[in-house]
Amino acid sequence: MNQLNEKAQGIDQITVQVVLGALENVAVEMGHKLARMSYSSIIRESEDFGCALVDVKGQQLCESTHSTPLQSGPIPGYIAGIRQIMQERGDEFYPGDVIMHNSAYHGASHGPDFGFCVPVFYKYELIGFSVTTAHHLDVGASTPGSCGIVDAVDAYAEGLQFKAIKVYEKGVKNRYIWDILRDNIRASDMVVGDMEAQIAAAKIGAQRYVEIVERFGLSTIQAASEELMNYSERLFRNAIKKLPDGEYRAVGFLDGYVDSDDPSKKNLKIVVTAIVEGSDITVDLSGTSPQIDDKPINMPLIGTVDIAIYLTLRSILLDSNSYGHIPQNTGLTRPVKIVAPKGTLCNPIFPAPTIARFCSGNIVADTLMKALSQVVPQQVSAGVGNLQVVAFSGMVNENYWVYMDIMEGSYGGRYGKDGMDAVDTLYANTRNNPIEDIESHYPLRVTRYELRDKECAPGKWRGGVGSIREINFLQDGSFSVEGDGHVFAPWGYDGGKDGYVGGLSIKSKTGEVVKVPSKLPNRFASEGSIIQLVGPCGGGYGIPFDRQPEKVLDDVLDGYISKESALVDYGVVVTESNNIDYEKTAEQRNQSYRQ
Repeated sequence: MNQLNEKAQGIDQITVQVVLGALENVAVEMGHKLARMSYSSIIRESEDFGCALVDVKGQQLCESTHSTPLQSGPIPGYIAGIRQIMQERGDEFYPGDVIMHNSAYHGASHGPDFGFCVPVFYKYELIGFSVTTAHHLDVGASTPGSCGIVDAVDAYAEGLQFKAIKVYEKGVKNRYIWDILRDNIRASDMVVGDMEAQIAAAKIGAQRYVEIVERFGLSTIQAASEELMNYSERLFRNAIKKLPDGEYRAVGFLDGYVDSDDPSKKNLKIVVTAIVEGSDITVDLSGTSPQIDDKPINMPLIGTVDIAIYLTLRSILLDSNSYGHIPQNTGLTRPVKIVAPKGTLCNPIFPAPTIARFCSGNIVADTLMKALSQVVPQQVSAGVGNLQVVAFSGMVNENYWVYMDIMEGSYGGRYGKDGMDAVDTLYANTRNNPIEDIESHYPLRVTRYELRDKECAPGKWRGGVGSIREINFLQDGSFSVEGDGHVFAPWGYDGGKDGYVGGLSIKSKTGEVVKVPSKLPNRFASEGSIIQLVGPCGGGYGIPFDRQPEKVLDDVLDGYISKESALVDYGVVVTESNNIDYEKTAEQRNQSYRQ
């Protein structure tokens, strides 16, 4: 399945494959060098960045494989937004230009995700773009950090906005833009250092792209790229054709602002209808809750919502175990149409704030997966446990320190497999930041980090387990949190039970514990305060009584479930000596089935 089966007009398939390898290696090199050159842990360790080459038509040719989909995926949207703005201004691209862009209403995923674009020229002809994106720890918002800002009243309160700004023009650095950045960003040495690393990686990509063109010729690269996109599109369309035509609908829910007196700001609804017609699929989000004008959990349609949809469809319908390596390019988006009424959470109207769109987008992906479970039940997981993103900050003398921590969630059970424990889910896909890195760079100490005990959703294939993390402030500071999944438990599937909600609490130096909502604006934390984060547990898949007794015993011994749960939820009798009483187990299960 991983070979190009049809001959492209005017180019042989060996050349196509060689060009594919060359392009992908460029993106991988960009990613490795960006990670190595960066200062912040969110890029260096968590790999919250993206790298891609885009052709002159704005079509993505390749992307860095070890970056997050929420960074690489939006890059064509960044380019479309940059070109739109430059056309409106009557501006043009020149060799030596470097363009900075973070407008959430012009393709950027949200304000903290800055894109740096280097236009690529060959013999004075514009042939494409080399782009890097990355999440930055502070962008000059009303409170420290670039996550956990859950109380911004509009787009202007979310930080600095740059719409296709040339930080280098014809090779000349615009020092005034850099002065603005340094003067308005907390921890500016780290943030500006990361930006300079992005530019260096983008320049490397541009140079490598030109080298490939010089080696093979521009017409060959263009023909090979088009064939690769056509190939990816053919694969995707063939997978869609296997689905019965029809409409498949599901509803998901967001916590929203549970402590608000306004009912329109909590218990929010995401509605997804997947419409299959031949080799086309339409994802209709009509029925989704209206946007919240003064709270930032709205999602940009281009840059967040579309990526959640593209990733989910591609992951479910083109599983790599079945299809092998598939070129990641714009061809994979061609069969998909997205309908999102303006003024909803999934397509807000400027200047509605969007900076806290992270967890919301995961619900879009999870709800689409729930809709598809009706037609491809063996290719989905049960409900997914969402994430929590925390911004820690403080002052040392007159200087800010800022740290961003992504608290992982968990997956639901899958056909034939248990859910994955304590991982970033769906379009997040960032890496865990090591405790040693946290404690060596910031006045924080991780005093507890473990899987949740005996809180595992029952199913033939159990749900994944979330983690518990406690972080102690070694000096006065502050923190804010963007999370979800504290009200609505991840859904169980095909007889599996629902998962468990997450939690957030603060323990003061005196020992007082206060539970707080999943979205918490910036709050002072005195020395000795402990923040406890509890990740949700994914839903179970399949009837629990069909789970193998030996696996149930393993779950008891591993602390995933109790002996009481083994009996009540699974019908498995575990003795005091931690063995299975098979006779009583058979009686228990037979009795339950008769009932």
